[in-house]
Amino acid sequence: MVFSSMTFLWVFLPVLLIVYFLAKDKYKNFVLLLFSLVFYAWGEPKYIVLMLCSILINYIAGLLIDKNKNKKKIKTLLFIVTILINVGLLGYFKYFNFMIDNVNKMFGASIENNPITLPIGISFYTFQIMSYIIDLYKGKITVQKNLLNLALYISFFPQLIAGPIVKYKDIDEQLKNRKVTLEGFVNGSIRFIFGLSKKVLLANSLALIADTIYNAGISNITTLLAWIASIAYSLQIYFDFSGYSDMAIGLGKMFGFEFMENFDLPYKSASITEFWRRWHISLSTWFKEYIYIPLGGNKKGKIRTYINLWIVFIVTGIWHGAAWTFITWGLYHGFFIFIERLGLKKLLDKCKVLSHIYTLLIINFGWVLFRVDGLKNALVVIKRMIIPSDIETTLRIYKIINFRNICILVLGVVFSCVIQIVYRKISEKDSVKKVVTILKPITIFVLWGLCILALVSNTYNPFIYFRF
Repeated sequence: MVFSSMTFLWVFLPVLLIVYFLAKDKYKNFVLLLFSLVFYAWGEPKYIVLMLCSILINYIAGLLIDKNKNKKKIKTLLFIVTILINVGLLGYFKYFNFMIDNVNKMFGASIENNPITLPIGISFYTFQIMSYIIDLYKGKITVQKNLLNLALYISFFPQLIAGPIVKYKDIDEQLKNRKVTLEGFVNGSIRFIFGLSKKVLLANSLALIADTIYNAGISNITTLLAWIASIAYSLQIYFDFSGYSDMAIGLGKMFGFEFMENFDLPYKSASITEFWRRWHISLSTWFKEYIYIPLGGNKKGKIRTYINLWIVFIVTGIWHGAAWTFITWGLYHGFFIFIERLGLKKLLDKCKVLSHIYTLLIINFGWVLFRVDGLKNALVVIKRMIIPSDIETTLRIYKIINFRNICILVLGVVFSCVIQIVYRKISEKDSVKKVVTILKPITIFVLWGLCILALVSNTYNPFIYFRF
């Protein structure tokens, strides 16, 4: 089940809200847990057993680690075994096929490789589970003795499928004590509608442009179409993922939870370093806190810092998918972080215009690696973007370069950061505040209506981050 489905909007969410607010306080977490399990089981009922086993294993492990907190060797052994189980489950379901394929290719072997279906959201909920175990081992949190509360933390439906990745220490108190206010519920509903609008009105339309070009065949792609496809996908993935995060954060607010922001105008960035402070913030902070800093961060000299950065970005690429394109994408971003630290960023800071152009170009080429199937095909597209080809006046080009698609691309660029930047600059003025107060309810109502019309009339509704 996805947030942008009629089943969720008109059945699941209304029924949940009614049951939740009718339930007594002591039963509210149970209601959320029950509905979260239904939400997950709706699309993949067989893998709910896997998630429940992960919850139970980590619950027992947490109790054992806490029980042996004064016995360092036993505590460390329990911690290592638990982490290996979590990483092992993720590795098996996400990377086993990839590893077998590469072993067969490299060594000419013929190991049988039966396709393994990737459980939805396993990367996200595994990282959440590990944040609990790691922080418990380090003594940063107290053990959660209530199985229901731990299960809710891991399976809570708003952030279960595609984040934001919520660290246990950030939500521990909210699991036990939270209050739903009318203001919070209204703000959450508004945030949800804004996120839904990003997804349904922009991401889906941009996806149709990018997918039409890429699915028509890489070998015949022209320079013009390659650029249109890459720009469309760059905008699509932003609106798709940030829209989902907005909906998750909004839903959380409706039930009294506060989740961290996951995006902060990433395409406004003037460097790749800045981009990673603004893009998928919950993942970046997770890697920083649980990998980069434990490795030594930037406190053990320049060479060690660079090694730590490379490790983080290799893991970032691997986390996103079991393919060489994702690994290359991680290394690609790591390379630019590396040269920016060597001195490029100082040069970029001297000219804001050139730094923005540089950043957008690097990001755009990177998304080609992320989107196109196969490293060879991705490099073909990038080559075509750099080395101009003849612009063929084919029917296919005319179908793509039409008034509707041009408007969608322009709106995508404008709403990716321009509108927000202008709004932030003028929103403090009293005259603007009055206008916003009047127009905001109207805007929300119109966006909600447009989303419903789009969902009723269009079945093209992909979610990029479901495959991660």
